Amino acid sequence: MEENKRKYLDLLSANFPTIQSVCREIINLSAILNLPKGTEHFMSDIHGEYEAFLHILNNCSGVIREKVELIFKERLSEVEREEICTLVYYPREKLELMKKEGRCKDEWYRLVLGQLTEIAKLLSSKYTRSKVRKAMPRDFAYIIDELLHVQKDEDDNQEIYHQKILDTIIELENADEFIVALADLIKRLAVDHLHIVGDIFDRGACADKIIDLLMQYHSLDIEWGNHDILWMGAAAGSRACIANVVRNNLKYGNTEILENGYGISLRQLTLYSENLYPDKSPMEAALKEITVMMLKLEGQVIERHPEYKMEHRRMLHKIDLETGAIEIDEKVFEMTEKEFPTLDSKKPYHLSEKEEEIMEELYYAFTNSVRLRQHIEFLFRKGSMYRVFNGNLLFHGCVPLDESGNFEGVCIDGQVYKGRAYLDCADRVARRAYFSGKKEDDKDFMWYLWCGRKSPLSGRNVKTFERSFIADRSAWVEESDSYYQYYKTEKTCNMILREFGLFSSSSHIINGHTPVRTAQGEEPVRANGRLLVIDGGFCRSYHQTTGIAGYTLIYNSHGLRLKEHKPFQSIYSALRENKDIESASQVIETQHCRVMVKHTDAGEKISEDIHNLKVLLEAYRDGSMEQKNN
Repeated sequence: MEENKRKYLDLLSANFPTIQSVCREIINLSAILNLPKGTEHFMSDIHGEYEAFLHILNNCSGVIREKVELIFKERLSEVEREEICTLVYYPREKLELMKKEGRCKDEWYRLVLGQLTEIAKLLSSKYTRSKVRKAMPRDFAYIIDELLHVQKDEDDNQEIYHQKILDTIIELENADEFIVALADLIKRLAVDHLHIVGDIFDRGACADKIIDLLMQYHSLDIEWGNHDILWMGAAAGSRACIANVVRNNLKYGNTEILENGYGISLRQLTLYSENLYPDKSPMEAALKEITVMMLKLEGQVIERHPEYKMEHRRMLHKIDLETGAIEIDEKVFEMTEKEFPTLDSKKPYHLSEKEEEIMEELYYAFTNSVRLRQHIEFLFRKGSMYRVFNGNLLFHGCVPLDESGNFEGVCIDGQVYKGRAYLDCADRVARRAYFSGKKEDDKDFMWYLWCGRKSPLSGRNVKTFERSFIADRSAWVEESDSYYQYYKTEKTCNMILREFGLFSSSSHIINGHTPVRTAQGEEPVRANGRLLVIDGGFCRSYHQTTGIAGYTLIYNSHGLRLKEHKPFQSIYSALRENKDIESASQVIETQHCRVMVKHTDAGEKISEDIHNLKVLLEAYRDGSMEQKNN
């Protein structure tokens, strides 16, 4: 036998020391291959909208409601079905409310425990008993396992046994905890894996709470968005990123995430800004001052990196401080702000002494916040620039293209990258910027990923200066990368999919970043079904733009469907009135044959394991390896 093969089989034999143990594992893995694939959910552009996101996680994008309708439509009233759904979504809170109303009697517990067991039994039917057992809350695993697999027999002994278990749970006053355990299991079985296709941060106020939720989630991945990379760059110590983060949160009135969420104080900035601009409110003054600081720091980055080709974004030296006007592309615009007391016309991109002091304090706060570091390292651990998963390509923004629709070359560290190689290199540099932090150029590139025209996370010419200081909206137009012109064509999408190793006609690009304006007739499905844009506007500030309140793309063993969500009222109304998020379902693609585990990435790995086990089995049987019976 070859030396490497022999060493590998030696390692494998430690777990499977006998012919029988090998056979048992091959039988088990072969059975798993022929189960239906687990359900994947895709969501993007959550933008800090915590309550709506929490509810959609809890109702599994409407899947729980569908299962309740399937089982109980003929047996329970609409009100009763709604109540059982709310109990699954918020078991502790709903139980507390019902107890105050005096409704939690023994008979009610018996009824509800039986109903929850039925839902769990339906959802568990597509998984192995072993996988379901691993998903169960540890304290109740044995009891739930018994209830899920009870069989009707001749004398109804199993059903009597089943009922006795429930009676004992109620008698011991343990029913509340058991309901919570069943609700958690139901939600876990409804969604096997979650994909977040970018932009957890900014606009909404509670991105930190969303990440806390995701850190507890059983199986997920994250494709970074431009707003995520901005916070990651700030935590890595990019001063331009720090200024942008502070500005965004002042602009959207979300300073509590900085001050309460991550312990980053804006006091020094606010006090200084009040003195600079006494005619403005404290927050308005702070917003103007951090915007000026941001433009100075961005100008420094652009000057250091001519390869970014962003010289046209350096605006401060173009301002006529006497007239309050600026010339852009041979057109003169009057500015809405005319006073810039910290702007030195001879050194417009240098921070003043006080600005340096404020930025140094912010730098220390961002790079030393323990909670922020935990969240950012979670994003690095679970996230990436893109992901290929079960035949689909997931990325937030774009794969930069030139004017002819070919992959655009981008220079990093003196070398030109394009297509997949560019995204791979961007991923490496982002990780290096945070975990090494030795090269200032790497931190600068994090800022470029936030707003660069050829950034795969941005893909547009961001015009912060114009939108801040010019009233004429003709100056606000942000030119986009050619990707957004060509991505509606099947030819371009096929080219991109092939670049990432996907040649199947059933593969798709799953994209976020650009809100789908359904109110204006835009459709999320493009390029003859090859591309799906799933930014439906979770954040309240986007609801008018999109006409809806977010999408969830669902990929199960039967195919793809898109859930279009209506705005969420509140958790309070969900508990008091059993109000759910209304979601319309659109079938995108139906599989001719049901997709099984053997057709997935996990299935490929299992098939490889089966092959290796068969090689070990052959070695045992031909005597080239000795069984370890003892």
